[in-house]
Amino acid sequence: MPTITTKDGTTIFYKDWGTGQPIVFSHGWPLSADDWDGQMLYFGNLGYRVIAHDRRGHGRSDQTWGGNDMNTYADDLAELFEKLDLKDAIMVGHSTGGGEVARYLGKHGTKRVAKAALVSSITPLMLKTDKNPLGTPVAVFDGLRAALAANRPQFYKDITMPFYGYTVRGRKFPREFANIGGCRAWWGVLRGTMTASKFSRRPIRRKI
Repeated sequence: MPTITTKDGTTIFYKDWGTGQPIVFSHGWPLSADDWDGQMLYFGNLGYRVIAHDRRGHGRSDQTWGGNDMNTYADDLAELFEKLDLKDAIMVGHSTGGGEVARYLGKHGTKRVAKAALVSSITPLMLKTDKNPLGTPVAVFDGLRAALAANRPQFYKDITMPFYGYTVRGRKFPREFANIGGCRAWWGVLRGTMTASKFSRRPIRRKI
């Protein structure tokens, strides 16, 4: 199983298939490199070298207590670039992976990068503030937290059914629950929203 060990001793799993110009894929939370398999097979067959890693805390990489932040994610990715000596790479990031790609470029530059694509990437700041007038009011996050605390099962049902409900054997399920990856994604999005909202009142400082 191919892995690298970062400077803080964390083991990061990665896939590295094919030859040619590298395309590096960064997955969303809480998924893994496996979610890029279709794209990797496609571009690998077109003559690209395709690479995807399990971010720390995800998949086959170490479940770390610390370092679960964008700066460390970007540093882990930079160590992977160095280890594999990637040059002229195309970076592709989805959701949290998009934030990881953006932070990598901000911290480590474009010396090894030719292009970058961000797919439904996370935003730098979700909360509405004077400097971010198009953000989401904090009352929305407060409402989500209150609904979750009052009745967790009902919260998950109410937030998914209006948009993704459909019937399987007479029972209603969100469409994404029809496959394991989708189930993981849905629970991840909801858990991530709750976790992120805890910090929504804090000022965010970042350098990109």
